[in-house]
Amino acid sequence: MEKRYFEYGDEEIAYLKAKDKRLAEVIERIGFIEREVHADVFQSLIDSIIAQQISGKAAQTVWNRMVEGLGEVTPERIAAAPIEELQQFGMTFSKARYIHNAGERVAAGELDLEALREKPDEEVCRDLCALDGIGVWTAEMLMIFSLQRKDILSFGDLGIQKGMRMVHHHRRIPRDLFEKYRRRYAPYNSVASLYFWEVAGGALEDMKDYAPKRKQQKKRS
Repeated sequence: MEKRYFEYGDEEIAYLKAKDKRLAEVIERIGFIEREVHADVFQSLIDSIIAQQISGKAAQTVWNRMVEGLGEVTPERIAAAPIEELQQFGMTFSKARYIHNAGERVAAGELDLEALREKPDEEVCRDLCALDGIGVWTAEMLMIFSLQRKDILSFGDLGIQKGMRMVHHHRRIPRDLFEKYRRRYAPYNSVASLYFWEVAGGALEDMKDYAPKRKQQKKRS
């Protein structure tokens, strides 16, 4: 299967550079980012649930086991698999239940994932969050990495928070400051997100995180 990447180009880059000097420097140094996306909305949804609160490497391992075990990740196969079988692929019982529930609802036609492509961001987020185990962060990740929405900046994403601190030299990013940046980067917040993730992941070794270090408690004698 041919890989697909988040689509952006000169227009988005020029806009963000004009809006933010520090982000412009980051974009110049990192260059164009190829971030893989899921063409299949259902598979992206399941992958997003798996990825909740675990590392990317661990999530990929679980996903690979699921593909090997089920043959193909479809609503029908997920719905037909017992929750206990899904759990054996390496996830918690709760995640297995969320995934099974999603498969059942999509297979039954209660949720039309393809119809999400035509809805505005707010409605997409609302529809996805109606599923068990799907919160705003998971919905936002699916909106970026499957629906390729251009204007998503996730306050709940630790990587975004870290990258933003590093680029803008902040000790913390309260909600009001975050919203200031969201307004600055609109309508291309998703593209800005790609660069914050790269910075947070260590793409620029000379950039540091300005978050205050936690003080270690003194050992009692």
